[in-house]
Amino acid sequence: MRTPRRARSTIGVRSRGSLRRRVNVLRTIVLVGVCGLVVQLVNLQVVRASHFQQLSASQLLSNVTVPALRGGIFDRDGQLLAESIPTRTVVADDFQIANPVQEAAVLAPLLGVAASTLVPKLTERNGYVVLAAHLPIGQATTLENDALPGITLLDSSARSYPDGALAGSLLGGTHADGTGSAGLEYEYQSLLAGQDGVERVFESPNGVALPSAQPVVVQRPVPGTGLELTIDAPLQFVTEQALGTELVDAHGLTGTAVVLDTRTGQILSMASLVNTNESDPSIVAPPTWPTPTGIPGVYESQNNLAVTSIYEPGSVFKIVPFSEGLTDGVITPTSPFAVPDYVTLDGHDFHDAEQHGLEHLTATQILEYSSNIGTYEISSRLGEDRLLSGIRRLGFGRPTGLGFPGESPGILMTAAGFAPTDMAALPIGQVDAVTPLQVLDAYNVIANRGVFVTPSLVRAYLGADGAIRSAAPSAQHEALTPAVARELVHMLIRVVAGGTGTQAAVSGYTIAGKTGTAEIPYAGRAAYVPGAYNATFVGFAPAQHPVLSMIVVIQRPTPVIYGGSVAAPVFARVMSYALHRYGVPTSRRVSAPSLQGGSVTFLQDVT
Repeated sequence: MRTPRRARSTIGVRSRGSLRRRVNVLRTIVLVGVCGLVVQLVNLQVVRASHFQQLSASQLLSNVTVPALRGGIFDRDGQLLAESIPTRTVVADDFQIANPVQEAAVLAPLLGVAASTLVPKLTERNGYVVLAAHLPIGQATTLENDALPGITLLDSSARSYPDGALAGSLLGGTHADGTGSAGLEYEYQSLLAGQDGVERVFESPNGVALPSAQPVVVQRPVPGTGLELTIDAPLQFVTEQALGTELVDAHGLTGTAVVLDTRTGQILSMASLVNTNESDPSIVAPPTWPTPTGIPGVYESQNNLAVTSIYEPGSVFKIVPFSEGLTDGVITPTSPFAVPDYVTLDGHDFHDAEQHGLEHLTATQILEYSSNIGTYEISSRLGEDRLLSGIRRLGFGRPTGLGFPGESPGILMTAAGFAPTDMAALPIGQVDAVTPLQVLDAYNVIANRGVFVTPSLVRAYLGADGAIRSAAPSAQHEALTPAVARELVHMLIRVVAGGTGTQAAVSGYTIAGKTGTAEIPYAGRAAYVPGAYNATFVGFAPAQHPVLSMIVVIQRPTPVIYGGSVAAPVFARVMSYALHRYGVPTSRRVSAPSLQGGSVTFLQDVT
């Protein structure tokens, strides 16, 4: 009987030992687990606490761009032409708005919007609704003080042009996002824009700042660099008014006028206008024109026509064969020519503007009376190669160096395409197409004693820190000898004194210049539009000691079409104002021998 009891006791002992081992293993596992949890807890709460704090915060932290204030644009005397005004953009998180009707009533007078318009926006349930894009700072401050739930104000700015349309085709404009869209605003976008800043803010997932969350400045915005232009705002105004008035009186379609500082190449005024009282199927009108000039129906052109439009210039192009002829010694101012009424080349007749018998004219008189046939005779002495060389010598066929957006280099005849008729057509301003500024540059070479000077529009750069950095002087090179330029000046004086440009005369001053009346060709066709002309006058003053050069081009005047009758009077009005504005001394009256015998009285500049 003892033996079985002893066996049962052994089995019990073994069972209890196995249980203890299992319990110990379990305890070890639990202990290891607890230790692991403690270690992980220490890791999370102590070792990596800052990391997880940042990770947690990043769920709601966002970097917000703070737009820089765009640089201003000023005229040469500091008159403000364009500026950016700080504003605020009002954004609503409609999920945070408990009473849309009540908030709309408060917002309405501040935003200048009817409460009935705001209520639907405050109940859209999308978390981000723009209520106003450019709220003035004063109203924005009042709104901030009200601390309305769900309303956030973001920094923004609005571009303003204090003088309205003045120089609009030159300044250009900006897109809705504030970037330059045209003109100088586009050309100098990178300078004017400045450098945006960065703020770190707590935002909801919908991008609206959370209440009581203060933004942290990461990088402050740097305001843009301002521009001091070469433009003289009062002269710009007078130029636009004189040009616009003539556009209406002459029933012209478009007009451009540029005044240049002869020595420096600085552009003092540059106007491009459109007369909407007239219409033409070749001009596609925008849905709305920019701000009007104050003259009924006359608006700023969307493009700067002085550099973006090309045209066959007509007789103002005659300066090419005359300058080249004098340079090569083919002619002198008194060289005699027998000039018939017309010539026939390759089956085509070329004639002067008015019928006449055989005339005996000097080279000076050919230019004075703008004889097409006399100009052809001079070109025939030059030949094709020297004629084409003279065109490039005066800067045609390449950009002026102004760098204005959309500037055209023009279209020139090449030796490969030169036809027999071009010997007559090219010298009188047909075949080639040029910009008005290129024509002005060529005449400015004569005014500037044979030196070509690159035109410019920017005089200085105004840093955000107040520092002023002058623009580099314009590049210059000799295009004609001083002697040739001097001879041309005397010849061009005759054009205004008694030739086709008498209406460009300015009382008390000698004026030198040239008229041009050019037919307008069909687009893509070797023919001209009946009754369509461009009228041009280009010149400088005082003639013998020039200070200012100027060009005027009026497209499609009617019924009077001549540059001497349409464009020259604009030159006279603007040049008279400019000469007196800058205190240029008047000329003295002297007598000299006449080419036709006897003597002639004219004005001579005071040295």
